[in-house]
Amino acid sequence: MVKKYYKVILEPQEEGGYTVTVPSLPGCISEGDTYDEAIANIKDAINLYLESLKADGLPIPEETHLIVELECLYEQIASA
Repeated sequence: MVKKYYKVILEPQEEGGYTVTVPSLPGCISEGDTYDEAIANIKDAINLYLESLKADGLPIPEETHLIVELECLYEQIASA
């Protein structure tokens, strides 16, 4: 068994919970009501995605994304 690592993006939803995407695996998306559930669900989704690629004889993508947090300054507009 080969161990792979992929970066995921968790987006909090207004109604609660998280939507999770995997930039290196287009269309691989999941969700969960809690952080832990979202992580567990996306792990399952990634495994199914990779199994599908393997079954179709397609290559398994490598993680190539670099995610950087940037500080950006902006001028706040005074409210009336």
